Amino acid sequence: MSDLASNVEKLNGYLSRFRTTGIMHRIGGEDRAGAKGTFQNASPVNKSLICDVARGDASDIDAAAKAAKDAFPAWRDMPALERKKILIRIAEGIEARAEEIALCECWDTGQALRFMSKAAIRGAENFRYFADLVTSSRDGKNLQSPTLMNVTTRKPIGPVGVITPWNTPFMLSTWKIAPALAAGCTVVHKPAELSPLSARILVEIAEEAGLPPGVWNMVNGFGEDAGRALCEHPAIKAIAFVGESSTGSLIQKQGADTLKRCHLELGGKNPVVVFEDADLERALDAVIFMIYSINGERCTSSSRLLVQDTVREEFEARLIERVNNIKVGHPLDPETVIGPLVGEEHFNKVTSYFDIAKEDGATVAAGGVTVGDEGYFVRPTLFTGAHNKMRIAQEEIFGPVLTSIPFTTEAEALEIANDTDYGLTGYLWTNDLTRALRFTDALEAGMIWVNSENVRHLPTPFGGVKASGIGRDGGDWSFEFYMEQKHIGFALGEHRIPRLGA
Repeated sequence: MSDLASNVEKLNGYLSRFRTTGIMHRIGGEDRAGAKGTFQNASPVNKSLICDVARGDASDIDAAAKAAKDAFPAWRDMPALERKKILIRIAEGIEARAEEIALCECWDTGQALRFMSKAAIRGAENFRYFADLVTSSRDGKNLQSPTLMNVTTRKPIGPVGVITPWNTPFMLSTWKIAPALAAGCTVVHKPAELSPLSARILVEIAEEAGLPPGVWNMVNGFGEDAGRALCEHPAIKAIAFVGESSTGSLIQKQGADTLKRCHLELGGKNPVVVFEDADLERALDAVIFMIYSINGERCTSSSRLLVQDTVREEFEARLIERVNNIKVGHPLDPETVIGPLVGEEHFNKVTSYFDIAKEDGATVAAGGVTVGDEGYFVRPTLFTGAHNKMRIAQEEIFGPVLTSIPFTTEAEALEIANDTDYGLTGYLWTNDLTRALRFTDALEAGMIWVNSENVRHLPTPFGGVKASGIGRDGGDWSFEFYMEQKHIGFALGEHRIPRLGA
């Protein structure tokens, strides 16, 4: 990996065109100015202007939805092998521009290069994986009954809206759009207004790979304008959203009048439960990784540490030492672990919990301070002496902030773990197999890892329960969202049909 100065020089080369032309909408294969003018996109590293971005409204969304609707029949009916080839070429295009994607994403979001350097590779994997499923995506079943041969198949639902967040925008965009295209849907993508760079790069890659105009459209803007219009548009048959739980609720309301299908991947206040019999060294590594990587700005972060009281003091002491050694710095520095938070509003939200923790009666055992005065930097933070009724244990902070809560018994740990509105993920550390079976069966979470950090396997279902969302991504679960089930019954003979009125 190159040094900081070299990375900054390369970044400036990649950004030069955006500084000149800005970022426009991409609708029907053509650039389009924003109906509401432009807004400015700044880097969280030093608050400097990156470029102007087209600001869309209902008229821009309407144009994109019409383009997606017009392109849908041909894309739906294109032979599966041809669609597969296009998706593979998109993956190849992503790999070819991996450095550009990573550097731009770091500057746009504040994420450290050590993590974003793999973003393009993960995105390419998503497209390759779903490309392999294209030819079987519409396969069904033969369900024979005494009188009928019942055949099922699946058909793409139509044009869909995809609304992606700012934390790992490139990877999450591919995660949603790849299965939509593989299913045969067309797309209107609204990226988060705080991170538009990689979305523009991605749609360019898709068109260069041979994706027909109108199959993938991109409209930039804010939730109250472009986002709302997308959710309400009658031509859009489904909305795939990643973001805050409160926004997910709003999206459902906005889509209700058109009976919009919604897939909502929302927030989390995820517990990592460490029992005294666990491999404490590995548990410590996992606890640190799952809250302090990606700036703590991810829905699956383990933001609540539940540690058994017999090992709590030792575990927290080692945790404090490790947290204080984590490097905060420029995201393009290969040594940096934590870069700046994404923007001023989020920075103010995260830092407000430093005082909230003290007001609640918790101890700020590490961090709890900002760094410098140029960008949105904070020290990785650890709160100890907490209990689960505190705001720092209930509210999603979405930053490099961990709350440690002691427990005595397995029953108490389970009660604490489930005592939250959220239910996205859970992490369990124990070498007691029967305890692991009991605990994971009773834990209210859509995804659970035992003696492991979050290791994503693409065929498995991804999603949460309670306020953490509706629906699942991954493998065939993605197709269940982007496609409609269809049943056809063929009579096997002349079974008796009731003769009414004869």
